[in-house]
Amino acid sequence: MQRVNLSALSEFVLVGLSDAPQVRFLLFVLFLLIYLATVAGNILILVAIGADARLHNPMYFFLGNLALLDILCPTVTVPKMLGALVLENKVISFPGCMLQLFFLIDAVGTEILLLAVMAYDRYIAICHPLQYMNIVSVKLCAHLAIGTWLVGFVNSLLHTSLIFTLSFCGSNKVDQYYCDIPPVLALSCLPTYSRELVILLVAGVLGGSAFVITLISYTYILLAILSMKSSESRHKAFSTCGSHLTVVCLFYGTTICTYVRPSSTYSPRQDRIVSMLYEILTPLINPIIYSLRNKEVQCALRRVVSQVRTAL
Repeated sequence: MQRVNLSALSEFVLVGLSDAPQVRFLLFVLFLLIYLATVAGNILILVAIGADARLHNPMYFFLGNLALLDILCPTVTVPKMLGALVLENKVISFPGCMLQLFFLIDAVGTEILLLAVMAYDRYIAICHPLQYMNIVSVKLCAHLAIGTWLVGFVNSLLHTSLIFTLSFCGSNKVDQYYCDIPPVLALSCLPTYSRELVILLVAGVLGGSAFVITLISYTYILLAILSMKSSESRHKAFSTCGSHLTVVCLFYGTTICTYVRPSSTYSPRQDRIVSMLYEILTPLINPIIYSLRNKEVQCALRRVVSQVRTAL
């Protein structure tokens, strides 16, 4: 087997979708439509929030941050995947692979923390409505947002440096449709136990802490909903919180399944499906669940469309 040193390695080959050549065009059309819908949906949210002063409050501020992440996350991987499908260009340079993994882990890590912040924000709004404006101040919102992005950046920098300072040997074929931690680690010819331990520890602490905060927040929210006297209010609140919790559990479950485990348990086919859930499906669902069903956002978008028509 050909050995490749780190100093000589200049590219990787992404082979994650090479086992489905007969449906290549169908997959290209499907993923292109999903990607365009994802970007369009999240841009609509950003436009609505930016254009309507009535949406300039903590909840929509965090939703704006979520929309940015939901644009960034698929943009890191999907265009390259589409190129591989239609042009069969599966090669990615070593720096390109490193940057792709960095921005992916940055987006995923930041979103994990942001979902916890959003859950806490909803907990204060529902369980302590009279104190909400005093607790969730503009300053606190700014600190929380900056903190999530900064921790996500540092977390990604740590993971990327641990992986791409390894030496690689054998095949340079990444068994995934983008550069990710498990398949890249599998190419190393050096022992990866200590680095995997650090990755598992950091991912476990950050992901576990965010999940616990989210779970506790939604537990108190559900208890508050159960205490509501109006059955109509309870039904509406359950519907909203239930959909939020479903998306949160899907995102946390798939990311924890991917990153908080030893690389020895890596299964290319299974991980490909799991990664598509948080990489492609969740960014598409988030704007629908969190914002586009919201009447305030719908009204804001109508006003924007009306202003554009008037200007034209």
